[in-house]
Amino acid sequence: HCLSVRAVCRREIDCDRGHGYSWKITLLRNYWKSKVKQEWLSGKYSNVPSQNSLPEKSMYPMDVETWGEILEAELER
Repeated sequence: HCLSVRAVCRREIDCDRGHGYSWKITLLRNYWKSKVKQEWLSGKYSNVPSQNSLPEKSMYPMDVETWGEILEAELER
């Protein structure tokens, strides 16, 4: 599970591991973020007509760098 989360959230996983978090805590801290981030990166929410049509689980607290990655992916589409 950790490797699949790291495939999407490499920077976040490496940062947590660098701060001494165990793999278990790192996975718990980043699992849902990786799911939401992957959906955004894949373009699932590229053509949403309004914020009300977003599913409840489409948002998760993410840092500026993560949103930058998502915006870059949108610009490339």
